[in-house]
Amino acid sequence: MEYRRLGKSGLKVSALSFGSWVTFKAQADVDLAEKLMVTAYDAGVNFFDNAEIYAHGESERIMGEVLKRVQWPRDSYTVSSKVMWGCRPNAGPTQRGLSRKHVYEACHQAMARLNVDYLDLYFCHRPDPEVPMEEVVRTMTELIWQGKVFYWGTSEWSAQQLMEAHSVARQYNLIPPTMEQPQYNMFHRYRFEVEYGRLYDTIGLGTTIWSPLASGLLTGKYNDGIPEDSRMNLAGYEWLRRIVESEEGQKNLQAVKELVPIAEELGTNMARLAIAWCLKNTNVSTVIMGASKVSQLEDNLQALDLVDQLTDDVMEKIEAVLDNKPQPMEFQ
Repeated sequence: MEYRRLGKSGLKVSALSFGSWVTFKAQADVDLAEKLMVTAYDAGVNFFDNAEIYAHGESERIMGEVLKRVQWPRDSYTVSSKVMWGCRPNAGPTQRGLSRKHVYEACHQAMARLNVDYLDLYFCHRPDPEVPMEEVVRTMTELIWQGKVFYWGTSEWSAQQLMEAHSVARQYNLIPPTMEQPQYNMFHRYRFEVEYGRLYDTIGLGTTIWSPLASGLLTGKYNDGIPEDSRMNLAGYEWLRRIVESEEGQKNLQAVKELVPIAEELGTNMARLAIAWCLKNTNVSTVIMGASKVSQLEDNLQALDLVDQLTDDVMEKIEAVLDNKPQPMEFQ
C-alpha cells in the first residue's frame, strides 16, 4: 500500500480507502461488512469513510459493529463521518444542516454509532447556504479543540466557498478545512482539475475522492446492457439507471468500450485502469472504493500496482478516447 499526506496536514492516508455508501446501503449485512473491511485493512487500507445520511445512520452502525468486533488498534486506522442532511428520513429543521446545534449533536451520534471516541475526519456534506460561514468554521474548530474531531473538511464545495472558509479562519484565528471530498473520475473532471487547480498549492488542499468508477460505468459491466443483479434494479437506484440510459451515459459507455483494449494491452481490466487513472493524479490524497463483494474489492486493490504502467504514452491514448480534458480558466 502507498500512503499519501492528506494535503498539507501531517496525516498519512492509504492511497486506496474504503467507503460504506455502496455496500452498506444495499446490504445491511454485518458479516459481509466485516469481511470487506478486514480485506481492506489487511491490504493496508487505513481510511474508512462514512456519513450520517448513508442508509439513515445504519451504515455507521454497521461499521461501528465491525470495529467493535475486530478490535483493531485505534491508532492504526482513520474513520470519518459527514454532516448535513441528518440521519432521519424526514429530518426536522434542527436535525439537518450545518448549524452549531446539528453539527454538535450529529458528531456525538456518529461517534456512538461508529463505536469511537473521536472522528479522525469530519466533513460538511455539501454547503449550507442558510448558515453563516463563521458559524460553520467556528463549530468545526471547537470540535477539534475539544478532541472530538482531528481534521475537518468539506464535500462538493466550490473553490469560492473553500476560500471563504479559509478567509474566515484567518480572520478569527480558527482552523480551516484540511480536505475536500469531490467526485472525480474519467468522466467528471472539471471541478477537480480546473476549479480547484490553484487550491492544491495555495491552501494545501487534501482530497478524498469518491465515485472513481462513475457509479460502475467504468467497470465495463454495462457495456452489453444492465445485468439482472445490478443495483440499478434495486428500489432507490432509479436515478442511476436514468444516468446510464441517457444520451450522455450512452456516449460514456461507448468510450468505455474503446478503453477496454487499452486495459487489455496492460494486462488488466477497466475497473483497475479507471482507479489507477485517478491515482496517477498527485493531487488525489486517497481514492474511496466501494464494493459489495470481497472478490470485487480484492480486484480493485490491485489498481495500485498499475499506476507505474500509466506512462505518458498510455495516458495520451486514454486522453484521445476520452476527449474531455477540461480547459484551464482564463483570467482577465
